[in-house]
Amino acid sequence: MTTDTAHRVDAARPADGTGAWAVLLPTGRYEAERLVHHDTLELTGLADAARPHPGDRVAVLAGAPPRLVALGRVAAASGQEREDPDDPQSERAEAPLVVAYTRRAFDEPVPADALALDGPLTALDPTAFRELVDRLGPPPQRRSWLVSLDLPIEAASPADAVRLFWAYVQELGPRELPAFVSPAGDELAMQAFVLGAEANQDPEEDD
Repeated sequence: MTTDTAHRVDAARPADGTGAWAVLLPTGRYEAERLVHHDTLELTGLADAARPHPGDRVAVLAGAPPRLVALGRVAAASGQEREDPDDPQSERAEAPLVVAYTRRAFDEPVPADALALDGPLTALDPTAFRELVDRLGPPPQRRSWLVSLDLPIEAASPADAVRLFWAYVQELGPRELPAFVSPAGDELAMQAFVLGAEANQDPEEDD
């Protein structure tokens, strides 16, 4: 007996063997992916009979209604590890779904509410996937930016100041420390960012 999911998987996999899928990020994962650059996305808890194959295209979605926040391709996951390496009868842990990012739109997601999602992982018709890609438009041109983080630190020596600097960075991180960014060659256009979004650091402008 062929299930509806199997029909959708067959429809999502064209003759060249490259399928198309939609992955819905868990709650809170969107902010984490948006805050720090990652080359890949790893997801677990997708224990579905139909799983993407390496090379399959992926649309990464977030929120409700869903928005397209990234594109990628399925990468080969590392081999499954046993829960207890000393017990040959123990079950193997679930291998994560690994998606290598090819395009990011975390700061300017586009609506994808027309998609009918089956859950965290849904096979897509190639036409629906192409429509999502077209909504993103051409990728923006890359340019050079200057990013800085200035912390006033009291210390007994320059080396000690550097150690304290990295300790503060690790402890506070991008959720509390403002980073200052400007286009290379245009420092007057400097902006402060906290939590991946522009943040005003001039208290006089708040008055």
